[in-house]
Amino acid sequence: MKQILVKTIGSIINLTSYISPRFAGKLALNLFSKPRRIKLKEIERDFLDTAFIEDINYEGINIMTYRWLGKKETVLLAHGWESNSFRWRDLITKLKELDYNIVALDAPAHGNSSGKMFNAILYSECINIVAKKFKANIVIGHSVGGMSTAFFQKKYQLPTVNKLVLLGAPSNFLGVFERYVNMMSYNDRVANAMNSLLFERFNKKPEFFNAARFLENSDIEGLLIHDKRDKIIPYSDAEDFKNFYKTSKLITTEGFGHGLRSEEVNNHIVDFITT
Repeated sequence: MKQILVKTIGSIINLTSYISPRFAGKLALNLFSKPRRIKLKEIERDFLDTAFIEDINYEGINIMTYRWLGKKETVLLAHGWESNSFRWRDLITKLKELDYNIVALDAPAHGNSSGKMFNAILYSECINIVAKKFKANIVIGHSVGGMSTAFFQKKYQLPTVNKLVLLGAPSNFLGVFERYVNMMSYNDRVANAMNSLLFERFNKKPEFFNAARFLENSDIEGLLIHDKRDKIIPYSDAEDFKNFYKTSKLITTEGFGHGLRSEEVNNHIVDFITT
């Protein structure tokens, strides 16, 4: 049913492109950039309410942050698409037991943060203001949160940050873009219009935003974790990161999928940040 709906929307936007490719491109980009606002469940709210809660303004967007105080280094957690800070609950529990200072943020248009639109570049700016405010030492990002972490690190290189952990992260925006176009079965008119609109907005072509290459000259120690069976972000993206991010190590899992929600994964993260 979901696949039929996706193809139907793609077909409508394709038809629109014969009248106005630019308008069709705008529709496609809007769909690409607008996550579903998923209401938090009671169990999620109850857990997040155990934190010190503070929202931080970035260009009119209120970014919600959650802090669990500890005496050790500060770990910043950045979730992925259509998720929220609760996704880190099990890892947060482990880090609290080890007395780490923990900060999690909800991305724009996610969780309890405001906004309606989302992209990895905007997210990287939000990661930066939160990392700077709380003097983050370790940044952990899942999926697009990992990509945004790479963008943030390339642009700002905060002196407090000494380790990065990227979980199931896409290595380049072009791949994400192409998978979206293929999923929706957009025609060349729509795809080309999207490319032109992205260039107008960012003054860069999609291929410029290559998270793996952005970390090519980084000397910060990194951990990459990616599942062989990830159906959202292909494992080749992890290999791409490893090829460029020379100071990182790659751990391959099998059976945890894109979410990488497992005690094994959390143990790998804890081992990495405690050594």
